[in-house]
Amino acid sequence: MRAVVYKGPFEVAVEQVEDPRIQHPNDVIVRVTSTAICGSDLHMYEGRTAAEPGIVFGHENLGIVEETGEGVTTLSRGDRVVMPFNVACGFCKNCTAGFTGFCVTVNPGFAGGAYGYVAMGPYVGGQAEYVRVPYADFNCLRLPRGSEKETDFVLLADIFPTGYHGNELADVRPGESVAVYGGGPVGLMAAYSAILRGASKVFVVDRVAERLQKAEEIGAVPVDFTEGNPVEQIREQTAGEGTDKGIDAVGYQAQARGEDREEPATVLNSLVETVRPTGALGVPGLYVPRDPGGPDEQAKQGMLMVAIGRLFEKGLRVGTGQCNVKRYNRQLRDLIIEGRAQPSFVVSHELPLDQAPTAYEKFDKRVEGYTKVVLHPHA
Repeated sequence: MRAVVYKGPFEVAVEQVEDPRIQHPNDVIVRVTSTAICGSDLHMYEGRTAAEPGIVFGHENLGIVEETGEGVTTLSRGDRVVMPFNVACGFCKNCTAGFTGFCVTVNPGFAGGAYGYVAMGPYVGGQAEYVRVPYADFNCLRLPRGSEKETDFVLLADIFPTGYHGNELADVRPGESVAVYGGGPVGLMAAYSAILRGASKVFVVDRVAERLQKAEEIGAVPVDFTEGNPVEQIREQTAGEGTDKGIDAVGYQAQARGEDREEPATVLNSLVETVRPTGALGVPGLYVPRDPGGPDEQAKQGMLMVAIGRLFEKGLRVGTGQCNVKRYNRQLRDLIIEGRAQPSFVVSHELPLDQAPTAYEKFDKRVEGYTKVVLHPHA
């Protein structure tokens, strides 16, 4: 089958790789109809992880069940399904508590597994024609048959639940104000989710014009950090108080304001100043234990200069960690089915699999309106 294969920093190629096969009675094989490129894929693409050449990318996958193992009981050939990026067993201590992003079964020695991602287990990615899904009864979410709302549903694999998760981590409640730092796909989903949850005012901080425009289109207040300190801009629009809650949808590759260099802790420190005393921060943005491309020795070891004193002084609460997709994907699916949510507004390009190398390059450079790319392997 054809798949998107990592070759080295800033290089992927569509190549022939081995077809997946049933390895366990609980497996299914899915014919992938849609698979999205994620900002997290760019960390590997840029050589910012320990990913080795040859890994098949892709953890945001939707498709049709082609083959089922003998132990699968709730799925049949022809079912349309979307899979959380988390590979989870469904029965370990963390899974039964709802923390499926931290399954301790699927990736021994590490809490959590995922498709096509470095250090997240042996699960081949789904930017390919087919993908094997383990523990399929638990990991597959069935969708209405057909092709309707395809680009809405594929976002259930990661970014829509992850954006929603940022709101859960920050405990966003109706009537509250929220500052979302980062207007990429996850940031836009976080802002959209805050609006769905009844937030009174949502700010989105970024510098990319297309992202800020999309934020405004969904009813958020765009804040361009190249035009001035975003903390001050938001305080001016909240009577000097700041917001009730804040969400970091950027992570460790944050850019220093007014400079063309990374400053990994700048978003966290900005949120500490943006959110009013006794508020809360949600941090779904990715931070890593080691970053070979970090701007200094501390950052390379995952050690950042965070204003912990101000955080403590203001009595702020912080929630962190990757999304437990299954905690939210069924409810978010039903919002899509009923027309209450349309997250596909964030999708800028739908392309055949063969155009993946170009899509990665343009998405990485944030050019030509590339905000979210969905690949169709069988187009």
